[in-house]
Amino acid sequence: MKSAKFEDEFFKGLIKQKEGEKLDFKQKITSKEKIARTLSGLANTQGGFIVIGMSDNKRIIGIDPEEERYMIESANEEFCIPKVSLIVKEIKVTGEKLPDSPDEDEKSLLLVEVKKTSGPEIFCKNKNGELKSFRRVNDQTLAV
Repeated sequence: MKSAKFEDEFFKGLIKQKEGEKLDFKQKITSKEKIARTLSGLANTQGGFIVIGMSDNKRIIGIDPEEERYMIESANEEFCIPKVSLIVKEIKVTGEKLPDSPDEDEKSLLLVEVKKTSGPEIFCKNKNGELKSFRRVNDQTLAV
């Protein structure tokens, strides 16, 4: 598993941006089916990033990286047809960067890079087996 320091310029630049067509912040993954829609939407639009462990207002919550990685990868396996091409990296946020949690010296986030599909459109199946395609429009993932 790759780790990166919070000082990483790319990551710092990314979290300064607001949510949009290519960026989504999640506190944690609560549903494989819902995160699969986000994966499909990003892949079918321009590709992009999901930051897991950070609230919409950019508060660092932190997560269990192994649990969230499992949720992302199994959502891709179980619900996306064909599978989305993605890269998952753990980001460790340390020290003075945690004003909301002075008693903690490190929190983990996941940075998920979703590649734009170069092949067929990515569909998501729901629990009933129905297939739908999704796209990102501004900061929302919408069924096509």
